[in-house]
Amino acid sequence: MVELRQYTLRPGTRDVLIELFDGELVETQEAVGMRIVAQFRDEDDPDRFVWMRAFPDMAARGAALNAFYIAGAAWRTHAPAARATMVDTTDALLLQPASATSGFVVSGTRPGVHATDLPESRVLATVYYLDTPKEEFAEFFDARVRPVLAATGAPPIACYLTDPTPNTFAPLPIREENVFVWFALFDNADRRTAHLDQLAAAEVWHTEVQPELAERLSGPPEQLRLAPTARSMLR
Repeated sequence: MVELRQYTLRPGTRDVLIELFDGELVETQEAVGMRIVAQFRDEDDPDRFVWMRAFPDMAARGAALNAFYIAGAAWRTHAPAARATMVDTTDALLLQPASATSGFVVSGTRPGVHATDLPESRVLATVYYLDTPKEEFAEFFDARVRPVLAATGAPPIACYLTDPTPNTFAPLPIREENVFVWFALFDNADRRTAHLDQLAAAEVWHTEVQPELAERLSGPPEQLRLAPTARSMLR
């Protein structure tokens, strides 16, 4: 399972938080059983920090969060500086892979703690708010939406559904919404823009797929254009 977390920050403090997060809050979380999958700048909101972390299961999540936030020295030390940048941290979704093979596959070595070089790669994350059973929507997505995305240069690298397991760590609220989230990775921002332009121009998308999609949603999709930080594993 993964958490997709979107933090609203005080104006001008995002780089302060990223420097603190990448320098002090990656390995210290992983040491107690989490996996920090990705950290991003939201390119459409200079005061938004987006990140994801993974857990083997809900029991492991509870143990890891308690070890880090309640018993851990790292958060106790750095929490005041981190919180000083934050306005709202409650925008969090708990997700499970839509299928046995649709979770993130993140490999390789994370850049070192002093890394500053920003990758050229970009990510597109799309959140669909569902008005239909999530398993039914996952089948529709694979049959009708995924082929158009792939044909326009954005084959999804991961797809997730809401994890319905009750939140067992009350200090960190989870949004209880029925969602489907897919992610695409691009070599650079131009490739992502090209995909969005091709999708906008695709007749099959407008005349067939998008109307069918809208019937299954409770509201407009949320689209996140994301730039990985220097230490993000997903890049």
